[in-house]
Amino acid sequence: MLMACLVLVVAAPAVAQEVPVPKPRTLIPSPPQLAASGWILMDADSGRVLTAHNSDERLPPASLTKLMTAYLVERELDRGNIAMDDMVPVSENAWRTGGSKMFIEVDTEVSIRDLLYGIIIQSGNDASVAVAEYLSGGEAPFADLMNQNADRLGLSNTHFRNATGLPAEDHYSTARDLARLSRHIIQDYPEHYKIYAEKYFTYSDIRQPNRNRLLWRDPSVDGLKTGHTEAAGYCLVASAKRDDMRLISVVMGANSEEARAQETQKLISYGFRYFETLKLYDRGSVLNTPRVWGGDINELRVGVDEDVVMTVPRARNDELTVSLDIQTDIEAPVQQGERVGTLEVQLGDEVVGERPLVALDAVEEGGFIKKLIDRVQRFFSSLIGGWFD
Repeated sequence: MLMACLVLVVAAPAVAQEVPVPKPRTLIPSPPQLAASGWILMDADSGRVLTAHNSDERLPPASLTKLMTAYLVERELDRGNIAMDDMVPVSENAWRTGGSKMFIEVDTEVSIRDLLYGIIIQSGNDASVAVAEYLSGGEAPFADLMNQNADRLGLSNTHFRNATGLPAEDHYSTARDLARLSRHIIQDYPEHYKIYAEKYFTYSDIRQPNRNRLLWRDPSVDGLKTGHTEAAGYCLVASAKRDDMRLISVVMGANSEEARAQETQKLISYGFRYFETLKLYDRGSVLNTPRVWGGDINELRVGVDEDVVMTVPRARNDELTVSLDIQTDIEAPVQQGERVGTLEVQLGDEVVGERPLVALDAVEEGGFIKKLIDRVQRFFSSLIGGWFD
């Protein structure tokens, strides 16, 4: 089918202002430069990257690896394949795993709930191996599962060799991929995300703190994970929410615990100070009703199948415009959810986002007489339209 721009320009919803005078444009300084190997700042809702440096460079992720380990546990819980109260046997292999520990004991059983808390809060390598063995029979097949899910989530520069992040050849990720993974953790399984904000977890009478120092310093920070090895340096993936805006930052390769916290705080402060996230349309909003030929009804309700959210510099929301590019000559039958065009969002002259336009309802074929009448109308419509081309 031909595509024709409807040149339907719709002003995006504006934020109410108490004083009806134009606001001066906010001047945005250059983003902060950090003492780290790579970093990224992303809006969690829109996915827009606000600033980045070496964000696609493959780096050792250290215990940031456990974001995927925890994600797979959450995925299995959501699918009903395991339950929080399931008891996991602790092997000698898991018990002997070095590095940070939850301090589980060999030949005992530990609940999935405790292991998940131990992975996220205590960064337990022993807990990570126990989970890998329980879900996949060992670390090698679990790493394969991790890589399959990395591919599914579009983490194109990530490859795992183990569930812990302990140094291994060909084990790497990037700041961008880790931000994308964190976005999935937050959005896919929100019922488990609250664990990442916990400051302490006690197991076997051993109380350990969350290593994310920003949980104590910034009340808007509620996750996600720290990491450190000699090769990786000090790493931190953090998320913070203020009002209706949530940011995700990734800092890799800082030179100390304090440095990774301070550099992360710079990114988060920059994002909240100079940007805002706006919901332009709700999922299911009807944005147009084009003609349908040969159907049991004449009009098709067209809209979006997910919320349209955009992140823009502060005080520039009045520059947002939306155009709808919808197929011409839409012919029945039409399936609900079928793509029929594109919604394009512009900020001034810059295209800042595109979303598919879909059929919000199914349209069945009309009867013989209805299709015959539509065929005649369609012929004369195209003929008249041709005279004005």
